[in-house]
Amino acid sequence: MAKPSSLDTLIELAQENADEAGKQLQLLSTERKNAESQLNMLLEYRQDYALRLQVATESGLSASNYHNFRQFIATLDEAISQQNKVVAHIDVKIESGRQRWYAEKRRLSSFETLQTRQARQQALRDNRAEQLANDEMSAIMHRRVRRNH
Repeated sequence: MAKPSSLDTLIELAQENADEAGKQLQLLSTERKNAESQLNMLLEYRQDYALRLQVATESGLSASNYHNFRQFIATLDEAISQQNKVVAHIDVKIESGRQRWYAEKRRLSSFETLQTRQARQQALRDNRAEQLANDEMSAIMHRRVRRNH
């Protein structure tokens, strides 16, 4: 078994970094789905509450109850705004994570390409050395045959 080269170590580290970047990207994706789900829940709740306000207004509503409805809807609007910011922030983190993952994959690919190139060069050197050994063996055999005749 050949001993591991420093290139093997670099490839292993690059693979670990790419794997870690991929895991982080998956976590961010899950985080975004959860944040988007929460946003949708807030939007549905706001829509439901706006409908309740409309029904209550049509059937008669005191000024204080109307004010409470409007105040609660304003609170929901603020929560929706904040949740939109959370989703947007996660989107930025996802894009950054995606760029990191791409960079790690490119780095890994570069090391693997270099390793393949080195293996080809070593195979060429081995083939040349074998050919030289065969040529030398043929020359020795040829000299022996000539000497014996």
